[in-house]
Amino acid sequence: MATENTPLGQILKGKNVLVTGAGGGMGAGIARRFALAGANVAVCDLKPADATLETIIKAGVRGYAAAADVSDAASVTALFDDVTVNFGLIDILINNAGIYPNAEILTMTPEQWDQTIDIDLKSVFLCTQAAARKLVETGKAGAIVNIGSIDATNPLYAHSHYSAAKAGVIAFTRAAAQELGKYNIRVNSVSPGLINRPGLAEAWPDGYNRFMARTPIGRVGEPEDIADACIYLASDAARWVTGTNLIVDGGVQACPMF
Repeated sequence: MATENTPLGQILKGKNVLVTGAGGGMGAGIARRFALAGANVAVCDLKPADATLETIIKAGVRGYAAAADVSDAASVTALFDDVTVNFGLIDILINNAGIYPNAEILTMTPEQWDQTIDIDLKSVFLCTQAAARKLVETGKAGAIVNIGSIDATNPLYAHSHYSAAKAGVIAFTRAAAQELGKYNIRVNSVSPGLINRPGLAEAWPDGYNRFMARTPIGRVGEPEDIADACIYLASDAARWVTGTNLIVDGGVQACPMF
């Protein structure tokens, strides 16, 4: 099992990374793990992710915290200008920002649908476009990793908006890989299964127990499990990998549905 103390060497030493949605949870775990791999890490959330930034600096690399609404085009443009000036040109972008709401189709409001699509899908387009434009302007190679979900192909109940957004992320990833490859920019996605957080088993016992009953590995995922998949796809170890969706779910989707 991966932990924050698992050695990573310096596979990303000197690289500049931006992680969106890094204020807590999986995003914070991804940011910390990239720092342990030697990368300089900028973190973004609606409010500056100062707690995450502290852990990055403790890892002995440069860090930067910025605030932005990544579902808003003007905010994203300002974010990338700010990060470029005050932190440096980004080599690697991790599009992690997202929400995970429940709403049934018959009672879902248009506002609930729009909010989920904007945060979970539109933000991926906006940040990918902004990062790619900066890289193309300078002729620098880059890597973009988008966070999808196994819900994209195996939707949970009351998740139509979330599942649609994540399916869009995976399709967008493949399309972006086609368009940006000629600029030496690779684009891939990682689709997590159920990821642990404090109180998960108590807050959602039905889902937690159903997942545990199906996973061959016998546990839910940890943020570090997703982070290490992102590190692989962002590193030179994946230099000939683009347009792929890496499922990281403990083997759940390999099991029969019934």
